[in-house]
Amino acid sequence: MNTAVGKSDVAKGAGVVALSRLGALVEVVSQPAYVWMFGIAVYGVYTVLWAAVNTVSNVADLAITRALQRVIPQSRSERDVLAALKAALLLGVVPSIIVAALVMVFAGDLAALVNAGPREAADMRLAILIFAPGLPLWSFIELVTAAARARRAFGPEVRLRLFWEQCVRLVLAFGLFLAGWDTLALVTAHTASLFVTAILAVRLLARYYDVRAMWHTPFDRRISRHVFVTGISLLPINVVYRVLIDLPPLVINALIPGNAGAVASGLYGIARKVATIPQLLQQVFQYVLAPLTAAQAAVNRLAIEPLYAFATRLSTVVVLPMAAFLCLIGDRILWLFTPDAVAALPVLVVLVLGRAIETAIGPARPVIEMIGHRLLPTLNGVLTIGVWAAVTWWRVPIDGAVGMAWAVAAASVSNAFLPLAELTIAHGFRPFGWRFLLCVGLGLAGAAILMVADLGLAHARFYIELPAMFALMLGVIWLGLRFGLARSDRGALGSLGARIGLAPATPSS
Repeated sequence: MNTAVGKSDVAKGAGVVALSRLGALVEVVSQPAYVWMFGIAVYGVYTVLWAAVNTVSNVADLAITRALQRVIPQSRSERDVLAALKAALLLGVVPSIIVAALVMVFAGDLAALVNAGPREAADMRLAILIFAPGLPLWSFIELVTAAARARRAFGPEVRLRLFWEQCVRLVLAFGLFLAGWDTLALVTAHTASLFVTAILAVRLLARYYDVRAMWHTPFDRRISRHVFVTGISLLPINVVYRVLIDLPPLVINALIPGNAGAVASGLYGIARKVATIPQLLQQVFQYVLAPLTAAQAAVNRLAIEPLYAFATRLSTVVVLPMAAFLCLIGDRILWLFTPDAVAALPVLVVLVLGRAIETAIGPARPVIEMIGHRLLPTLNGVLTIGVWAAVTWWRVPIDGAVGMAWAVAAASVSNAFLPLAELTIAHGFRPFGWRFLLCVGLGLAGAAILMVADLGLAHARFYIELPAMFALMLGVIWLGLRFGLARSDRGALGSLGARIGLAPATPSS
């Protein structure tokens, strides 16, 4: 069932996954609208509740979404695929349903744990009741999209995550705002958008799998155990990944009482949303390399290193100028949320720098998850959480949200470096040659050009500075791609590379 994987497969998959992850860019646009409509305190409560759902979901689903990336590409027959999918749906969704039911039963007790202003606190129990069904809905959506990616189908998430999940949420929130809703508007719009997305996810599942045949496929204890054990082995690193994203707002809210806790969580949430822009590159290659690595491992493990090196060169030459751009104009971007959000600029800068370094190290984590020993993700997860907890204990009491940003940045870099070291030791990976150093140099040169340009535009109007800096960023990224990537790298970009002048045009482009 497996065929060899090349750079073009990585580039093609990265392109369509990049489109699907544009949902995060829609979030960057929609979050200021939410803050302007409902205020930063309501947005902070929403941030805390959604962070709680994400954190619990990534424990309750037993990392079955990641297990599918490893199990399905390596299955020997379609019957094994359907048996694995059936087991995954049960193992991944049923625990979330149980947890959601418990949350609804104890909603009143949980509401008392969330720090918020008097107005938001009065509606907290009802907000939790509305939000709780989002837990199994989200788990199901994640499982279905993971199953599609396991078929090397990276594009379907474009419509689900970009249009239905994000745009429908924004439209519903705006409609509720016009109807006079306040505290409950965001949580209601969020759960409703997940419900719509889950319905469409059923159609997506039927597109890539024979659902009727899956329904009639008997349970295979061997395959079910394999899916379960694989998921459990990947669970620690799965939890770590979400902890670094979702737990900080919860910790900040717990440490700061009253309305100030909701506001502080909201400010951190705003900075985190903007900082996810460079993280998109990392997520793109993680999504793509997991199933492709599993498929390639069944054919020729030695061919995985060139794929990793290609992904690292491509992402590095893009992320360094992008990070510089966000740091330089970050205060103006934060102002679009609310003038008070400018106080989160130090948090944004630290998070962006951490994400840039993590992206430049490369997507080693999904590779080691697919081809490494099952205990390695657990070891990496424990060590990464240790780094985060140590820096949190050291810096948060002194620096507050900025200290939390340093903790997340340090843990993110550790989470990327540890699996790379393991790939180097256990599998002889040597992806960082002179071509990678050239890409780093060009990326840093592009960042320096942006810094000089920012000084020259210091007194320009925002509506002039922003498009000028953005255009310059695109220009230096193009130059980095043109002179940093080898001809074969640029050729792997296919029709997109031809359209933007990076690769010779082909008849198909």
